[in-house]
Amino acid sequence: MIQAPISNDLFLRAQKSIPGGVNSPVRAFRAVGGNPRFMVSAKGPYMFDEDGNRYIDLINSWGPMILGHAAEVVNEAVQKAIPNSLSFGAPTRKEIEIAELIVSMVPSIEKVRMVNSGTEATMSAIRVARGFTGRDKIIKFEGCYHGHGDSFLISAGSGAITLGVPDSPGVTKGTANDTLTAPFNNLEAVQMLIDANKGQIAAIILEPVAGNMGLVTPAEGFLQGLRSLCDKEGIVLIFDEVMTGFRLSAGGAQQLYGVTPDMSTMGKIIGGGMPVGAYGGKKEIMDYVAPAGPVYQAGTLSGNPIAMAAGMAMLTYLNEHPEVYTQLEQTTNKMVTGMQQNLQKLGLTYTINRIGSMFSIFFTDKPVFDFESAKTSDTALFGRYFNGMLQRGIYLAPSQYEALFVSTAIDDELVKQYVQANYEALQETVQQ
Repeated sequence: MIQAPISNDLFLRAQKSIPGGVNSPVRAFRAVGGNPRFMVSAKGPYMFDEDGNRYIDLINSWGPMILGHAAEVVNEAVQKAIPNSLSFGAPTRKEIEIAELIVSMVPSIEKVRMVNSGTEATMSAIRVARGFTGRDKIIKFEGCYHGHGDSFLISAGSGAITLGVPDSPGVTKGTANDTLTAPFNNLEAVQMLIDANKGQIAAIILEPVAGNMGLVTPAEGFLQGLRSLCDKEGIVLIFDEVMTGFRLSAGGAQQLYGVTPDMSTMGKIIGGGMPVGAYGGKKEIMDYVAPAGPVYQAGTLSGNPIAMAAGMAMLTYLNEHPEVYTQLEQTTNKMVTGMQQNLQKLGLTYTINRIGSMFSIFFTDKPVFDFESAKTSDTALFGRYFNGMLQRGIYLAPSQYEALFVSTAIDDELVKQYVQANYEALQETVQQ
């Protein structure tokens, strides 16, 4: 049994100086019970906690560690850049080089602006879309998470045309009124919102593959249908590819599905895991961003030289090694196939959604295609399963409503270990 007395003590200590003891809510383990593990190092497929326990990591910093932790190609680039200073607050050559590389890789991006996080990227993209169209309202989808910006912390209410209500104290009713929500994979609901707010919708924003209600893939024709609606109504279509960008393919989900949005937002993978985000899109839209245009957005640490060095190394490697995606597909398929066999042996009810190197398990007998169907999963059962896997050295996302991410550091031997731990944890879960 894995014990973690030092982590437990650190969590008690942290709660005295940090709200809830963590700097991001899901880390508190409240959804699964128990206390969080405090990590001290990571290498390849493994993370190590303060108690010296080793875990096979299937979060990978929520996606960006696609080559595993502390990948040499990224580490070397960072070590080379550090002596030149950690920050300039002035332009650098590396910013141009990574911008040119992103433009060459991502179908929708003709110009790109670097920022410091996925949240900053989505907030900025919405502001630009509003400035470009001269409209105020946006449509988002239930269960799609776009960071903690006020415009995104909104729930739908009971009907497809109901105005949003704030999902968090501190979000104003005015902001809520400008954010409309629809069920994921429901084009009819989107059309109803557009019809009820004719000429007022600036943007539709979504994760093309949702990763924050658990993994949910787009139904056939859904993304294409959104593209058609936006073209018809003059609405800016924004793909939030903070999770999927450069992970599902070198050009992200938009390349994989063959649907090109007007704007895209991206996140940590651009910095090789460092705090980075970006938003980009059509030239005519991005030229509305200051200083080229009237929409203001700025950041002292945007284009940070260390993050740019790490990101350039990461994206160059992915661009030059397409076999990475074949390997990730094969490895993840083996893991999920093993899980399915285990679940069937034990007679458990389940749904597994997977695309490329992302997957989620839901303990429900219903297909999961939107947030409502995701909520039919037995979260108490998931909590027991999570802790069973943690005790066997497998680090999963501590929430039913998060996707898992596989890295190239997972080899066939680790797949076998994962599948065996999965069987034992499921068997223990059934017996509890």
